[in-house]
Amino acid sequence: MKKVITYGTFDLLHQGHINLLRRAKALGDYLIVGVTSDSFDKNRGKLNVRNNVLERVEAVKSTGFVDEVIIEDYVGQKIDDIQKYDVDIFAIGSDWEGLFDYLREYCEVVYLPRTEGISSTMLREETQDEVKFGVVGCGRVARRFIPESSFVSGVKVVAAFDTDADTLKNYVVTKKDIKPCLSFDALLKEVDAVYVATPHLSHYDYIKQSLLAGKHVLCETPMVLRGERAKELFELAENRNVVLMEANKTAHCPAFNHLMVMVKSGVIGQVVDINASLSKLWDDDLTLREFNPEQAGGSLYELGSYPLLPIIKLMGVHYDDLILFSRMKGGVDMYTKGLVRYPSAVCSFQVGLGVKTEGNLVISGTKGYAYVPAPWWKTDYFELRYENQNENKKFFYQWDGDGLRYEIQEFIRCVIGHRFSTARLRRRESICMAEIMQRFTERQNLYEI
Repeated sequence: MKKVITYGTFDLLHQGHINLLRRAKALGDYLIVGVTSDSFDKNRGKLNVRNNVLERVEAVKSTGFVDEVIIEDYVGQKIDDIQKYDVDIFAIGSDWEGLFDYLREYCEVVYLPRTEGISSTMLREETQDEVKFGVVGCGRVARRFIPESSFVSGVKVVAAFDTDADTLKNYVVTKKDIKPCLSFDALLKEVDAVYVATPHLSHYDYIKQSLLAGKHVLCETPMVLRGERAKELFELAENRNVVLMEANKTAHCPAFNHLMVMVKSGVIGQVVDINASLSKLWDDDLTLREFNPEQAGGSLYELGSYPLLPIIKLMGVHYDDLILFSRMKGGVDMYTKGLVRYPSAVCSFQVGLGVKTEGNLVISGTKGYAYVPAPWWKTDYFELRYENQNENKKFFYQWDGDGLRYEIQEFIRCVIGHRFSTARLRRRESICMAEIMQRFTERQNLYEI
């Protein structure tokens, strides 16, 4: 029996895919198709895949040409699969001409003609409306948004606004297609969605005005600093039929999401402890907004959303107790340690703007533990470690650019799919973070050290 194997993403299955599978099947007696996994696609920079891997597998099976479907999940898998399945012919589209000649050492390589005039990219562009973005707050975080958004189809930044005229001018000076707006109301008239990257205390008003105007909102973390305000805004967004999402880049990082799924599946047993740390030594410049108590400065407001993320994702929003310990200076916390008690676990987090910590993430379970080295919030590598070191596993990923492209892509998916929430950072999780910020503001169970 002659075996043939081919690979592809097979997103938005179209006639070109069907023709390719038919031609591949005609080369032999048994056709194996490798469909790329969601995480593998993201690692290769394919952020715009519309269908998830299960939908793509079912679509491939439905063509009737396929005898077996496998999942392609890592670089170098093609060689392993060819040997594992005793493949005679590797077939791929002619647009890859020459790139897979290295496989001739293992089997025959055939480049099949592609169907002209159709592709998944073309279909995505034809079926996806362009979302016009306006940037509010043109500081250092917002400067990353435009280059990162260029990696996501359907996004166009068309306007910007900042209360500081010079900052606004500097932001748009080299960006010919972006209109500088002299008022926030003027910006709202130009856009479909708003990216809020202003100081923390202004988030609530900008978000609310945007939602009332029927605009989708992606807001930098922390979204707001009071739980009831977070609830109010999410309810308003749903009532106005628009998307509101907190822009926590770690929550949308492919590697971090894979880690969360693996831990929830029980690979390290029951989680009994989580420790997450994040710190920056910025106290040499106390003129920064981050050290101004009137601008919600301090380490918890500035950094707390990140170490709280794995705790809330894995243990939930219903904790029994929260105790905070802070080192204060000039009215802001230069360092805060938090202990979060759950019915079956005790978790801790550390954040600092004037104290340096290791900056890693450790998730301890009854069978083993997960270890993510610093900077864990830009996860590109983690380990699962066990008592028997022969069982240890290492996982490597790619973190592209500044990481904002992942949150932008998920935001656009929610807009296109009319989803008010994303599993990567659910509304209740954002609300829980805001409630914890509020507890700090009100000095509940807070001890100065």
